[in-house]
Amino acid sequence: MEKIKKSLASPKITVRQALKQMDEAGEKILFVVDDTKRLLGVVTDGNIRRWILRGGSLVQPISKAMHKRPIILHEGYTKEQAKEMMLKYSIECIPVVSSDKKILSAIWWHDIFENKAISKKKIKLPIVLMAGGEGTRLSPFTSVLPKPLMLIGDKPISEIIMERFSQYGCRLFYMSVNYKSNIIKAYFDDFNHPYKIHFINEKKPLGTAGSLSLLKNNIKTTFFVTNCDIIIEADYSDILSFHKQNGNHITLVGSMKHYTIPYGICRTGRAGILNAIEEKPEYDYLVNTGMYVLEPEIMKFVPKGKLFHMTDLMRICMKSGKKVAVYPISEKSWMDMGQFEELKEMLKKVGA
Repeated sequence: MEKIKKSLASPKITVRQALKQMDEAGEKILFVVDDTKRLLGVVTDGNIRRWILRGGSLVQPISKAMHKRPIILHEGYTKEQAKEMMLKYSIECIPVVSSDKKILSAIWWHDIFENKAISKKKIKLPIVLMAGGEGTRLSPFTSVLPKPLMLIGDKPISEIIMERFSQYGCRLFYMSVNYKSNIIKAYFDDFNHPYKIHFINEKKPLGTAGSLSLLKNNIKTTFFVTNCDIIIEADYSDILSFHKQNGNHITLVGSMKHYTIPYGICRTGRAGILNAIEEKPEYDYLVNTGMYVLEPEIMKFVPKGKLFHMTDLMRICMKSGKKVAVYPISEKSWMDMGQFEELKEMLKKVGA
């Protein structure tokens, strides 16, 4: 019970508060209980994502978004029963309850399968890493070492990104390079790795999407694009399923961001008349993480040899009637190396 205390939630908290609690607890699940600890439902990051995609409000109580009939184990369960249920339903955590539905504990995948990670659904798609930028936000470090080779622990971030995709069966990578490209190529040529890496040389900086014009004859299937300075902790196969099921041409992975203005906001009218003061207002946004799923046909919109960004591509696609959608993830599921404070947070999260 001690292990799950941080994951117990009241049905009265808001979806926004549930997201925050989930991130602080470090698990992607909350157990919604009443005052007697009777289990009312569970909330996963997937439940919240589906709630947001349905247009649900973040200030609604979490009881509106929770799963009211979760898979459960009863007191006295056997290890084999837990193993069978986890494999059958492909779930990482099952709450254990008493005969009167009070939560006693929970069992996680790693409790049953020890060091064996939950199997990832294979997607085996090409991955494009945008690695041509100068990394000016991390200057002066990037004056010596290019951003894709910045170390997170004992590995460059670009290698960590490849490892994450390789868990889903991805082995084919296209890396768009420009700044200090020889150093990047030399690093990956210098050791044995299981990936097939094609370097796409930008003769001049082409922005976050311009190098896609150089891949028009290489990629004929759905593919991922990611910046080389981010790590996304999400189910990549679920992102792809969302993309396919909704018939999207571009799916942008968006992270929830919550901001509190630490001042009273003045609402004024004509001649500076004060209408109201709103104390420390809170705002929620979905922000662009820098990871996308694209259909190959949209590369026709990318001009050859010109500076061109993903925002330009999405704008043109939307004007052309193509479907562009957002797959939401929690704030803590996105790690951005691009700024010093965020780099320190990333190092802490990966245990470096």
